[in-house]
Amino acid sequence: MTAQPATRTWTNPLRDPLDKRLPRIAGPSSLVIFGVTGDLSRKKLMPAIYDLAHRGLLPPGFSLIGFARREWADQDFGQQVHDAVAEHARTPFRESVWNRLAEGIRFVQGSFDDDDAFDRLAETVHTLAEERGTGGNTAFYLSIPPWAFPTVTKQLARCGLASSDEDAWRRVVIEKPFGHDLDSARELNAVVNDVFPEESVFRIDHYLGKETVQNIMALRFANQMFEPLWNAHYVDHVQITMAEDIGLNGRAGYYEGIGAARDVIQNHLLQLLALTAMEEPVSFEPTALRAEKVKVLGATTAVGPFDETTARGQYTGGWQGGTKVPGLLQEQGFSKDSTTETYAAVTLEVRNRRWGGVPFYVRTGKRLGRRVTEVAVVFKRAPHLPFDSTATEELGENALVIRVQPDEGVTMRFGSKVPGTTMEVRDVTMDFGYGHSFTESSPEAYERLILDVLLGEPSLFPGNEEVELSWRILDPVLDYWARQGSAPEPYEPGSWGPPSARAMLARTGRHWRRP
Repeated sequence: MTAQPATRTWTNPLRDPLDKRLPRIAGPSSLVIFGVTGDLSRKKLMPAIYDLAHRGLLPPGFSLIGFARREWADQDFGQQVHDAVAEHARTPFRESVWNRLAEGIRFVQGSFDDDDAFDRLAETVHTLAEERGTGGNTAFYLSIPPWAFPTVTKQLARCGLASSDEDAWRRVVIEKPFGHDLDSARELNAVVNDVFPEESVFRIDHYLGKETVQNIMALRFANQMFEPLWNAHYVDHVQITMAEDIGLNGRAGYYEGIGAARDVIQNHLLQLLALTAMEEPVSFEPTALRAEKVKVLGATTAVGPFDETTARGQYTGGWQGGTKVPGLLQEQGFSKDSTTETYAAVTLEVRNRRWGGVPFYVRTGKRLGRRVTEVAVVFKRAPHLPFDSTATEELGENALVIRVQPDEGVTMRFGSKVPGTTMEVRDVTMDFGYGHSFTESSPEAYERLILDVLLGEPSLFPGNEEVELSWRILDPVLDYWARQGSAPEPYEPGSWGPPSARAMLARTGRHWRRP
Protein backbone atom coordinates (compact mmCIF):
# COMPACT_ATOMS: atom_id res chain seq x y z
CA MET A 1 0.00 0.00 0.00
CA THR A 2 1.48 3.32 -1.08
CA ALA A 3 1.75 5.98 1.62
CA GLN A 4 -0.11 9.17 0.83
CA PRO A 5 2.00 12.34 0.90
CA ALA A 6 1.27 14.66 3.80
CA THR A 7 -1.03 17.53 2.95
CA ARG A 8 0.85 20.83 2.91
CA THR A 9 -0.90 24.09 3.56
CA TRP A 10 0.10 26.72 1.00
CA THR A 11 0.70 30.24 2.29
CA ASN A 12 1.16 33.38 0.30
CA PRO A 13 4.80 34.47 0.86
CA LEU A 14 3.77 38.10 0.37
CA ARG A 15 1.58 37.81 3.48
CA ASP A 16 4.47 36.73 5.72
CA PRO A 17 4.31 39.03 8.78
CA LEU A 18 8.12 39.12 8.80
CA ASP A 19 8.23 40.44 5.23
CA LYS A 20 8.79 44.20 5.34
CA ARG A 21 8.03 44.78 1.64
CA LEU A 22 4.33 45.29 2.29
CA PRO A 23 3.48 48.21 4.60
CA ARG A 24 0.69 48.12 7.12
CA ILE A 25 -2.53 49.38 5.52
CA ALA A 26 -5.43 50.70 7.57
CA GLY A 27 -8.62 48.66 7.52
CA PRO A 28 -12.09 50.00 6.64
CA SER A 29 -12.52 53.28 8.52
CA SER A 30 -13.46 56.95 8.51
CA LEU A 31 -12.04 60.02 10.22
CA VAL A 32 -14.12 62.89 11.63
CA ILE A 33 -12.27 66.17 12.20
CA PHE A 34 -13.69 68.71 14.64
CA GLY A 35 -12.07 72.13 14.17
CA VAL A 36 -11.65 71.41 10.50
CA THR A 37 -11.35 75.12 9.60
CA GLY A 38 -8.24 75.66 11.76
CA ASP A 39 -4.60 75.93 10.72
CA LEU A 40 -3.70 72.49 12.08
CA SER A 41 -6.30 70.82 9.93
CA ARG A 42 -5.42 72.81 6.82
CA LYS A 43 -1.62 72.61 7.09
CA LYS A 44 -1.10 69.20 8.67
CA LEU A 45 -4.10 66.87 8.92
CA MET A 46 -5.62 67.14 5.44
CA PRO A 47 -2.23 66.98 3.66
CA ALA A 48 -1.23 63.98 5.82
CA ILE A 49 -4.44 62.15 4.86
CA TYR A 50 -3.76 62.77 1.16
CA ASP A 51 -0.13 61.65 1.56
CA LEU A 52 -1.30 58.40 3.18
CA ALA A 53 -3.72 57.87 0.29
CA HIS A 54 -0.97 58.63 -2.21
CA ARG A 55 1.25 56.01 -0.58
CA GLY A 56 -1.58 53.45 -0.74
CA LEU A 57 -1.91 53.17 3.05
CA LEU A 58 -5.62 54.00 3.30
CA PRO A 59 -8.40 51.56 2.40
CA PRO A 60 -10.35 52.16 -0.84
CA GLY A 61 -13.50 53.19 1.04
CA PHE A 62 -11.78 55.55 3.49
CA SER A 63 -13.99 58.55 4.31
CA LEU A 64 -13.23 61.99 5.72
CA ILE A 65 -15.95 63.96 7.53
CA GLY A 66 -15.54 67.61 8.47
CA PHE A 67 -17.58 69.21 11.28
CA ALA A 68 -17.75 73.00 11.66
CA ARG A 69 -20.13 75.95 11.83
CA ARG A 70 -19.47 77.03 8.25
CA GLU A 71 -22.43 76.70 5.91
CA TRP A 72 -20.65 74.42 3.47
CA ALA A 73 -21.92 71.65 1.25
CA ASP A 74 -19.85 68.51 0.73
CA GLN A 75 -18.37 70.06 -2.41
CA ASP A 76 -17.30 73.23 -0.57
CA PHE A 77 -15.48 71.20 2.06
CA GLY A 78 -13.94 69.07 -0.66
CA GLN A 79 -12.56 72.20 -2.29
CA GLN A 80 -11.02 73.28 1.04
CA VAL A 81 -9.33 69.90 1.36
CA HIS A 82 -8.17 70.10 -2.27
CA ASP A 83 -6.60 73.54 -1.74
CA ALA A 84 -4.90 72.45 1.50
CA VAL A 85 -3.50 69.36 -0.17
CA ALA A 86 -2.27 71.25 -3.23
CA GLU A 87 -0.43 73.75 -1.01
CA HIS A 88 0.94 71.60 1.81
CA ALA A 89 1.08 67.92 0.78
CA ARG A 90 4.50 66.24 0.89
CA THR A 91 3.88 63.91 -2.02
CA PRO A 92 3.09 65.01 -5.62
CA PHE A 93 -0.51 65.79 -6.45
CA ARG A 94 -2.12 63.10 -8.60
CA GLU A 95 -5.62 63.52 -9.94
CA SER A 96 -6.39 59.80 -9.69
CA VAL A 97 -5.47 59.72 -5.99
CA TRP A 98 -7.48 62.85 -5.31
CA ASN A 99 -10.57 61.59 -7.15
CA ARG A 100 -10.58 58.38 -5.14
CA LEU A 101 -10.18 60.29 -1.86
CA ALA A 102 -12.78 62.93 -2.80
CA GLU A 103 -15.50 60.29 -3.22
CA GLY A 104 -15.52 59.77 0.55
CA ILE A 105 -15.47 63.44 1.67
CA ARG A 106 -18.52 64.66 3.60
CA PHE A 107 -19.34 67.75 5.67
CA VAL A 108 -21.68 68.27 8.63
CA GLN A 109 -22.60 71.84 9.57
CA GLY A 110 -23.32 72.73 13.19
CA SER A 111 -22.04 73.90 16.56
CA PHE A 112 -20.82 71.75 19.45
CA ASP A 113 -24.05 72.20 21.43
CA ASP A 114 -26.32 71.46 18.45
CA ASP A 115 -28.06 68.12 19.02
CA ASP A 116 -29.44 68.04 15.48
CA ALA A 117 -25.96 68.47 14.02
CA PHE A 118 -24.61 65.48 15.94
CA ASP A 119 -27.64 63.44 14.93
CA ARG A 120 -26.79 64.29 11.31
CA LEU A 121 -23.18 63.30 12.01
CA ALA A 122 -24.33 59.91 13.33
CA GLU A 123 -26.51 59.46 10.26
CA THR A 124 -23.55 60.33 7.99
CA VAL A 125 -21.31 57.79 9.75
CA HIS A 126 -23.95 55.07 9.36
CA THR A 127 -24.56 55.97 5.70
CA LEU A 128 -20.84 55.77 4.91
CA ALA A 129 -20.69 52.38 6.62
CA GLU A 130 -23.21 51.10 4.08
CA GLU A 131 -22.18 53.04 0.99
CA ARG A 132 -18.38 52.90 1.32
CA GLY A 133 -17.87 49.87 3.53
CA THR A 134 -16.23 51.66 6.46
CA GLY A 135 -17.88 49.20 8.84
CA GLY A 136 -18.73 52.11 11.14
CA ASN A 137 -15.10 52.20 12.34
CA THR A 138 -14.57 55.87 13.17
CA ALA A 139 -11.83 58.03 14.70
CA PHE A 140 -12.80 61.47 16.03
CA TYR A 141 -10.01 64.06 15.84
CA LEU A 142 -10.63 66.85 18.39
CA SER A 143 -8.61 69.71 16.93
CA ILE A 144 -10.47 72.06 19.27
CA PRO A 145 -9.77 73.95 22.53
CA PRO A 146 -9.81 71.78 25.69
CA TRP A 147 -12.84 73.67 27.06
CA ALA A 148 -14.91 72.13 24.26
CA PHE A 149 -13.94 68.52 25.04
CA PRO A 150 -16.74 67.86 27.58
CA THR A 151 -19.44 69.13 25.22
CA VAL A 152 -18.19 67.21 22.18
CA THR A 153 -17.50 63.93 23.98
CA LYS A 154 -20.92 63.98 25.66
CA GLN A 155 -22.59 64.72 22.33
CA LEU A 156 -20.79 61.76 20.76
CA ALA A 157 -22.00 59.56 23.63
CA ARG A 158 -25.57 60.87 23.35
CA CYS A 159 -25.89 60.05 19.66
CA GLY A 160 -24.28 56.63 20.03
CA LEU A 161 -20.98 57.39 18.31
CA ALA A 162 -18.64 56.83 21.26
CA SER A 163 -19.22 53.15 21.96
CA SER A 164 -17.10 50.43 20.39
CA ASP A 165 -18.44 46.92 19.96
CA GLU A 166 -17.49 43.71 18.19
CA ASP A 167 -18.61 45.13 14.85
CA ALA A 168 -17.08 48.63 14.95
CA TRP A 169 -14.40 50.51 16.86
CA ARG A 170 -14.53 54.16 17.93
CA ARG A 171 -11.44 56.17 18.91
CA VAL A 172 -10.82 59.76 19.94
CA VAL A 173 -7.70 61.80 19.14
CA ILE A 174 -6.74 64.70 21.40
CA GLU A 175 -4.29 67.48 20.62
CA LYS A 176 -2.20 69.20 23.29
CA PRO A 177 -2.32 71.03 25.64
CA PHE A 178 -3.39 68.23 27.97
CA GLY A 179 -4.42 70.66 30.71
CA HIS A 180 -2.38 73.54 32.16
CA ASP A 181 -1.31 71.83 35.41
CA LEU A 182 -1.68 68.48 37.16
CA ASP A 183 -5.16 69.15 38.54
CA SER A 184 -6.59 70.31 35.21
CA ALA A 185 -4.94 67.36 33.41
CA ARG A 186 -6.66 64.96 35.81
CA GLU A 187 -9.99 66.70 35.24
CA LEU A 188 -9.52 66.54 31.47
CA ASN A 189 -8.59 62.86 31.59
CA ALA A 190 -11.66 62.14 33.73
CA VAL A 191 -13.93 63.97 31.25
CA VAL A 192 -12.57 62.06 28.25
CA ASN A 193 -12.42 58.67 30.02
CA ASP A 194 -16.00 59.09 31.17
CA VAL A 195 -16.99 58.60 27.52
CA PHE A 196 -14.03 56.81 25.88
CA PRO A 197 -12.07 54.04 27.64
CA GLU A 198 -8.34 54.72 27.93
CA GLU A 199 -7.46 52.19 25.22
CA SER A 200 -9.57 54.23 22.78
CA VAL A 201 -7.90 57.58 23.62
CA PHE A 202 -4.97 58.74 21.47
CA ARG A 203 -3.19 61.87 22.77
CA ILE A 204 -1.10 63.24 19.94
CA ASP A 205 2.40 64.53 20.59
CA HIS A 206 3.54 65.07 17.02
CA TYR A 207 7.20 64.89 18.03
CA LEU A 208 6.79 61.18 18.75
CA GLY A 209 5.80 60.66 15.12
CA LYS A 210 9.11 61.99 13.81
CA GLU A 211 11.46 59.38 12.38
CA THR A 212 14.44 60.77 14.28
CA VAL A 213 12.64 60.57 17.63
CA GLN A 214 11.86 56.92 16.97
CA ASN A 215 15.50 56.50 15.97
CA ILE A 216 16.50 57.21 19.58
CA MET A 217 15.11 53.79 20.44
CA ALA A 218 16.77 52.16 17.41
CA LEU A 219 20.10 53.78 18.25
CA ARG A 220 19.98 52.63 21.86
CA PHE A 221 18.46 49.19 21.67
CA ALA A 222 19.64 47.86 18.30
CA ASN A 223 23.33 48.61 18.97
CA GLN A 224 25.52 47.12 21.67
CA MET A 225 28.23 49.79 21.48
CA PHE A 226 26.26 52.50 23.31
CA GLU A 227 24.73 50.54 26.20
CA PRO A 228 27.89 50.22 28.37
CA LEU A 229 28.36 54.02 28.23
CA TRP A 230 24.71 55.02 28.69
CA ASN A 231 24.82 55.70 32.44
CA ALA A 232 26.11 57.96 35.20
CA HIS A 233 29.57 56.35 35.16
CA TYR A 234 30.35 57.89 31.78
CA VAL A 235 27.73 60.58 31.04
CA ASP A 236 28.39 64.03 32.50
CA HIS A 237 25.05 65.59 31.52
CA VAL A 238 22.35 65.60 28.86
CA GLN A 239 21.04 68.66 26.99
CA ILE A 240 17.67 68.57 25.24
CA THR A 241 16.95 71.61 23.09
CA MET A 242 14.00 72.74 21.01
CA ALA A 243 14.68 76.16 19.52
CA GLU A 244 12.64 78.17 17.05
CA ASP A 245 13.78 81.22 15.10
CA ILE A 246 10.27 82.65 14.71
CA GLY A 247 8.02 84.58 17.06
CA LEU A 248 4.37 84.08 17.96
CA ASN A 249 3.06 85.50 14.68
CA GLY A 250 -0.57 86.01 15.71
CA ARG A 251 -0.88 83.01 18.05
CA ALA A 252 -1.63 85.19 21.09
CA GLY A 253 -5.01 83.59 21.66
CA TYR A 254 -3.37 80.24 22.30
CA TYR A 255 -0.02 81.26 23.78
CA GLU A 256 -0.87 84.04 26.22
CA GLY A 257 -0.89 82.56 29.71
CA ILE A 258 0.51 79.24 28.45
CA GLY A 259 4.17 80.02 27.84
CA ALA A 260 7.14 78.02 26.62
CA ALA A 261 7.34 75.57 29.52
CA ARG A 262 3.72 74.39 29.27
CA ASP A 263 3.75 74.48 25.47
CA VAL A 264 6.92 72.44 24.89
CA ILE A 265 8.68 71.14 28.01
CA GLN A 266 5.67 69.37 29.55
CA ASN A 267 5.10 67.26 26.46
CA HIS A 268 7.74 67.27 23.72
CA LEU A 269 10.90 67.59 25.81
CA LEU A 270 9.85 65.31 28.65
CA GLN A 271 8.93 62.66 26.08
CA LEU A 272 12.41 63.05 24.54
CA LEU A 273 13.90 62.71 28.03
CA ALA A 274 11.88 59.54 28.66
CA LEU A 275 13.07 57.92 25.42
CA THR A 276 16.67 58.92 26.15
CA ALA A 277 16.73 57.72 29.77
CA MET A 278 14.35 54.75 29.91
CA GLU A 279 15.41 51.14 30.35
CA GLU A 280 15.10 48.70 27.46
CA PRO A 281 11.50 47.45 27.20
CA VAL A 282 10.96 43.69 27.04
CA SER A 283 9.29 44.27 23.67
CA PHE A 284 7.95 47.11 21.58
CA GLU A 285 4.39 46.26 22.43
CA PRO A 286 2.54 49.42 23.57
CA THR A 287 2.12 48.28 27.18
CA ALA A 288 5.81 47.40 27.58
CA LEU A 289 7.02 50.64 25.97
CA ARG A 290 4.68 52.81 28.02
CA ALA A 291 5.63 51.00 31.22
CA GLU A 292 9.31 51.94 30.83
CA LYS A 293 8.48 55.56 30.05
CA VAL A 294 6.25 55.73 33.12
CA LYS A 295 9.08 54.35 35.28
CA VAL A 296 11.56 56.96 34.15
CA LEU A 297 9.10 59.86 34.38
CA GLY A 298 8.14 58.66 37.87
CA ALA A 299 11.80 58.91 38.88
CA THR A 300 12.31 62.38 37.36
CA THR A 301 12.21 65.57 39.44
CA ALA A 302 13.04 69.23 38.93
CA VAL A 303 16.26 70.17 40.72
CA GLY A 304 16.34 73.25 42.97
CA PRO A 305 16.93 75.90 44.09
CA PHE A 306 14.89 77.16 41.16
CA ASP A 307 16.38 80.66 41.19
CA GLU A 308 19.68 79.01 40.19
CA THR A 309 18.57 75.92 38.24
CA THR A 310 15.89 77.41 35.99
CA ALA A 311 15.64 80.36 33.63
CA ARG A 312 12.79 82.08 31.85
CA GLY A 313 12.88 84.85 29.30
CA GLN A 314 10.84 86.93 26.87
CA TYR A 315 12.11 88.11 23.49
CA THR A 316 12.34 91.83 22.79
CA GLY A 317 12.15 93.66 19.50
CA GLY A 318 15.20 94.10 17.31
CA TRP A 319 16.95 92.79 14.22
CA GLN A 320 17.04 89.13 13.29
CA GLY A 321 18.37 87.80 10.02
CA GLY A 322 18.36 91.25 8.46
CA THR A 323 14.72 91.85 9.37
CA LYS A 324 13.35 94.11 12.07
CA VAL A 325 11.03 92.02 14.29
CA PRO A 326 8.68 93.04 17.12
CA GLY A 327 9.08 91.93 20.72
CA LEU A 328 6.46 89.79 22.38
CA LEU A 329 4.86 92.82 24.04
CA GLN A 330 4.44 94.42 20.61
CA GLU A 331 2.86 91.31 19.07
CA GLN A 332 -0.85 91.64 18.34
CA GLY A 333 -3.04 90.25 21.11
CA PHE A 334 -0.50 90.39 23.93
CA SER A 335 -0.87 92.60 26.96
CA LYS A 336 1.81 95.27 27.35
CA ASP A 337 2.66 93.85 30.77
CA SER A 338 2.41 90.17 29.82
CA THR A 339 4.52 87.83 31.96
CA THR A 340 4.23 84.92 29.53
CA GLU A 341 7.67 83.42 28.92
CA THR A 342 8.93 82.64 25.42
CA TYR A 343 12.10 80.96 26.74
CA ALA A 344 12.29 78.34 29.47
CA ALA A 345 15.16 76.21 30.77
CA VAL A 346 14.89 73.70 33.60
CA THR A 347 17.32 71.35 35.36
CA LEU A 348 15.98 67.83 35.89
CA GLU A 349 17.36 64.69 37.48
CA VAL A 350 16.36 61.05 36.98
CA ARG A 351 16.76 59.52 40.41
CA ASN A 352 17.52 55.91 39.65
CA ARG A 353 20.63 53.71 39.59
CA ARG A 354 21.45 54.39 35.94
CA TRP A 355 21.19 58.18 35.99
CA GLY A 356 21.61 59.30 39.61
CA GLY A 357 23.63 62.55 39.75
CA VAL A 358 23.42 63.28 35.99
CA PRO A 359 21.65 66.59 35.29
CA PHE A 360 19.26 66.76 32.34
CA TYR A 361 19.08 70.33 31.03
CA VAL A 362 15.98 71.01 28.92
CA ARG A 363 15.42 74.32 27.13
CA THR A 364 13.07 75.79 24.59
CA GLY A 365 12.53 79.23 23.16
CA LYS A 366 11.29 81.40 20.33
CA ARG A 367 13.28 83.95 18.32
CA LEU A 368 16.49 82.07 19.05
CA GLY A 369 19.57 81.69 16.85
CA ARG A 370 18.18 78.99 14.59
CA ARG A 371 15.44 76.36 14.33
CA VAL A 372 16.76 73.14 15.81
CA THR A 373 15.70 70.24 18.01
CA GLU A 374 18.36 67.91 19.38
CA VAL A 375 19.32 65.58 22.22
CA ALA A 376 23.00 65.86 23.22
CA VAL A 377 24.50 63.22 25.51
CA VAL A 378 27.72 64.80 26.80
CA PHE A 379 30.29 62.40 28.25
CA LYS A 380 32.76 62.92 31.09
CA ARG A 381 36.31 63.85 30.27
CA ALA A 382 38.94 61.11 30.33
CA PRO A 383 40.24 60.75 33.91
CA HIS A 384 43.85 61.03 32.75
CA LEU A 385 45.30 62.66 29.63
CA PRO A 386 48.94 61.63 28.99
CA PHE A 387 49.60 64.72 26.87
CA ASP A 388 51.04 68.14 27.50
CA SER A 389 48.37 70.61 28.50
CA THR A 390 48.97 72.55 25.29
CA ALA A 391 48.22 69.44 23.24
CA THR A 392 44.62 69.25 24.45
CA GLU A 393 43.71 72.89 25.04
CA GLU A 394 41.26 72.75 22.10
CA LEU A 395 39.80 69.40 23.13
CA GLY A 396 36.24 69.48 24.43
CA GLU A 397 33.97 66.75 25.74
CA ASN A 398 32.89 63.72 23.78
CA ALA A 399 29.26 63.97 22.76
CA LEU A 400 26.60 61.98 20.94
CA VAL A 401 24.06 64.35 19.37
CA ILE A 402 20.74 63.15 17.97
CA ARG A 403 19.41 65.79 15.58
CA VAL A 404 15.60 65.60 15.51
CA GLN A 405 15.14 68.52 13.10
CA PRO A 406 16.22 69.90 10.70
CA ASP A 407 19.12 68.03 9.00
CA GLU A 408 17.94 64.86 10.74
CA GLY A 409 20.69 62.49 11.84
CA VAL A 410 23.32 61.70 14.46
CA THR A 411 26.69 63.29 15.18
CA MET A 412 29.51 61.88 17.30
CA ARG A 413 32.14 64.30 18.60
CA PHE A 414 35.52 63.00 19.75
CA GLY A 415 39.19 64.01 19.85
CA SER A 416 41.64 63.30 17.05
CA LYS A 417 45.26 64.19 16.37
CA VAL A 418 45.84 67.13 14.06
CA PRO A 419 48.20 66.20 11.17
CA GLY A 420 51.69 67.55 11.79
CA THR A 421 54.92 66.99 13.67
CA THR A 422 53.50 67.87 17.08
CA MET A 423 50.91 66.11 19.21
CA GLU A 424 47.81 68.29 19.07
CA VAL A 425 44.38 66.85 19.81
CA ARG A 426 41.26 68.62 18.56
CA ASP A 427 37.55 67.89 18.36
CA VAL A 428 36.25 66.28 15.16
CA THR A 429 32.79 65.01 14.24
CA MET A 430 31.43 61.96 12.49
CA ASP A 431 28.00 62.40 10.92
CA PHE A 432 25.09 60.24 9.90
CA GLY A 433 22.38 62.02 7.95
CA TYR A 434 19.04 60.56 6.92
CA GLY A 435 19.18 62.37 3.60
CA HIS A 436 22.54 60.80 2.72
CA SER A 437 21.93 57.26 3.95
CA PHE A 438 18.37 56.53 2.79
CA THR A 439 16.83 57.04 -0.62
CA GLU A 440 13.27 57.44 0.66
CA SER A 441 12.16 60.63 2.35
CA SER A 442 10.84 60.58 5.89
CA PRO A 443 7.06 60.84 6.20
CA GLU A 444 5.57 63.72 8.12
CA ALA A 445 4.85 62.98 11.78
CA TYR A 446 1.09 63.33 11.30
CA GLU A 447 1.13 60.71 8.54
CA ARG A 448 2.55 58.11 10.92
CA LEU A 449 0.32 59.12 13.82
CA ILE A 450 -2.97 59.24 11.87
CA LEU A 451 -2.17 55.84 10.38
CA ASP A 452 -1.43 54.46 13.86
CA VAL A 453 -4.79 55.76 15.10
CA LEU A 454 -6.60 53.97 12.27
CA LEU A 455 -4.58 50.81 12.96
CA GLY A 456 -5.21 51.01 16.71
CA GLU A 457 -1.46 51.14 17.45
CA PRO A 458 -0.93 53.31 20.58
CA SER A 459 2.85 52.93 21.10
CA LEU A 460 3.66 56.52 20.07
CA PHE A 461 0.87 58.16 22.07
CA PRO A 462 1.36 59.26 25.71
CA GLY A 463 -0.98 57.53 28.13
CA ASN A 464 -2.90 59.01 31.03
CA GLU A 465 -0.16 58.30 33.54
CA GLU A 466 2.60 59.82 31.38
CA VAL A 467 0.67 63.07 31.02
CA GLU A 468 0.01 63.36 34.75
CA LEU A 469 3.61 62.50 35.70
CA SER A 470 4.89 65.16 33.29
CA TRP A 471 2.78 67.79 35.03
CA ARG A 472 3.96 66.55 38.43
CA ILE A 473 7.56 67.18 37.28
CA LEU A 474 6.91 70.66 35.90
CA ASP A 475 4.33 72.03 38.37
CA PRO A 476 6.84 72.95 41.14
CA VAL A 477 8.79 75.11 38.68
CA LEU A 478 5.65 76.80 37.36
CA ASP A 479 4.43 77.44 40.91
CA TYR A 480 7.78 78.99 41.83
CA TRP A 481 7.70 81.31 38.80
CA ALA A 482 4.12 82.29 39.61
CA ARG A 483 5.01 83.13 43.23
CA GLN A 484 7.90 85.30 42.07
CA GLY A 485 5.46 87.39 40.05
CA SER A 486 8.27 89.10 38.14
CA ALA A 487 8.43 89.54 34.39
CA PRO A 488 10.63 87.10 32.44
CA GLU A 489 14.16 88.29 31.69
CA PRO A 490 14.38 90.00 28.27
CA TYR A 491 16.62 88.60 25.53
CA GLU A 492 17.47 89.81 22.05
CA PRO A 493 16.03 88.10 18.95
CA GLY A 494 18.59 85.85 17.29
CA SER A 495 20.39 85.20 20.57
CA TRP A 496 20.32 81.96 22.56
CA GLY A 497 18.22 83.17 25.46
CA PRO A 498 18.60 85.39 28.52
CA PRO A 499 21.84 85.73 30.52
CA SER A 500 20.32 83.73 33.38
CA ALA A 501 20.27 80.65 31.12
CA ARG A 502 24.02 80.85 30.61
CA ALA A 503 24.57 81.46 34.32
CA MET A 504 22.42 78.42 35.12
CA LEU A 505 25.01 76.06 33.59
CA ALA A 506 28.06 78.19 34.35
CA ARG A 507 27.48 77.64 38.08
CA THR A 508 28.33 73.98 37.55
CA GLY A 509 31.25 74.62 35.18
CA ARG A 510 29.24 73.64 32.12
CA HIS A 511 27.94 75.53 29.09
CA TRP A 512 25.13 75.18 26.56
CA ARG A 513 25.98 73.62 23.22
CA ARG A 514 25.75 75.88 20.20
CA PRO A 515 23.63 73.76 17.83
